[in-house]
Amino acid sequence: MSAHGFEGTPSEGTGRRWKALTICLVAAFMTLLDVSIVNVALPSIRSGLGASPAGLQWILSGYAVAFGLVLVPAGRLGDARSRRAVFMTGLALLTLSSAAGGLARTVLWLVIARLVQGLAAGIVNPQIAGLIQILFRGRERGRAFGALGATIGIATAAGPLLGGALISLAGTREGWRWVFYVNVPVGLIALPLAWRLLPAPGTGRRRESLDPVGVVLLGVGVIALLLPFVQDRQWHGNVKWLLVPCAAVVLAGFLGWERRHHQPLLDLSLFRLRSYALGSTIALLYFAGFTSIFFIFTLYLQNGLHYSALLAGLAITPFALGSALGSTVGGRMVVPFGRSLVALGLALVAAGLAATFLTVRAVPGGHAALATAVPLLVAGIGSGLVISPNQAITLSEVPPEGGGSAAGVLQTGQRIGTAIGIAAVGAVFFAAVSASHGDWAVAFRHGLVVVTVFVLIALCAAVFDLLAGDRPAKAG
Repeated sequence: MSAHGFEGTPSEGTGRRWKALTICLVAAFMTLLDVSIVNVALPSIRSGLGASPAGLQWILSGYAVAFGLVLVPAGRLGDARSRRAVFMTGLALLTLSSAAGGLARTVLWLVIARLVQGLAAGIVNPQIAGLIQILFRGRERGRAFGALGATIGIATAAGPLLGGALISLAGTREGWRWVFYVNVPVGLIALPLAWRLLPAPGTGRRRESLDPVGVVLLGVGVIALLLPFVQDRQWHGNVKWLLVPCAAVVLAGFLGWERRHHQPLLDLSLFRLRSYALGSTIALLYFAGFTSIFFIFTLYLQNGLHYSALLAGLAITPFALGSALGSTVGGRMVVPFGRSLVALGLALVAAGLAATFLTVRAVPGGHAALATAVPLLVAGIGSGLVISPNQAITLSEVPPEGGGSAAGVLQTGQRIGTAIGIAAVGAVFFAAVSASHGDWAVAFRHGLVVVTVFVLIALCAAVFDLLAGDRPAKAG
């Protein structure tokens, strides 16, 4: 790890590593904020651009599809070439596309900007986990992943709050533009710092094949799998679900190709590692529930209780604070406690969601947000004990030189889980709204049941991991 003096004196090396991590976390915050901040801006975009429901759906889902599409190829590119160069390319593209989104004059313009934003986010994110793999070891790596987990939790939950605040300040007609502009100054500051602080590639790096056939097969498979879920409410009828078996066929072809290729895009031997295989499964299942909470809670508060975008964002803050606290603690405790910490976190999330269900039933009406603050805080603490420790454990046995590709696969599973979860929870939620003649509280409780089921299945996987081995899986 000679680049940029990381092998200097211990104090200098440590300080530089943590500064480099800060740049990575800023970029991670930007990409994950863009997932949730746009939700509360949709009414403002509709009035400002005259967007149709289909246009609004693509503003949301286009980002998710593009994000998931490039994660694995971008991780591979960072492993094979230069993580710093790939990171900076993605960050520059994210900054430019955010500016383009804020300047949009038509819905098509904004949709294209969101697609490019998603591609940029997918380029940046695998490099972050790959850089953590290179820069940190042992307990320090756990702390670094803890900081990343806190960033994930805060960014996902703070999106509606920040979006609501920006729209309240700038006005409902043009306020949505600042949801995109907010990334621009951050990106402009972060880019030169990334060049200065992130490690350059080693001088003896081998120029590996990027497996273009594998990239195409994986890309087609991921798009075919994601589209019916992210477009569930816009594409009526059941024909769209034919894309799922088509995706299975294409992905099977991808796996067959990877087994035969001498320099595959995806190292399939990773899945022989119990820590990686079960960790990826837990991540997919947990993200199916985790991100759906904000989706249905925001709808319940804004449509059912007529909260403003700002107040709806404030109501989610306890979860964000709990997640930040849990991630910080979890990052420090993952080495001694391993997967048992993840199991504890999942149990806390399930308990917090069950308490939220009972609270909404006991305290209907406008006071629901205040009444759910403590249960959501508990669920948030549990979430922090899940995300960062699970990522650290999942990548613990992965060689650092393959960290970007492994992180790309892990995060692709998270994106697929998110799409499946929102589609499943959303279907139950809106069916309950219709069946109960507009009772949003009933719909929210029905949606919470589905979210909790995802969390409990993830808990079963974590418990299986604990029972299957002689000792808990721990982060290296």
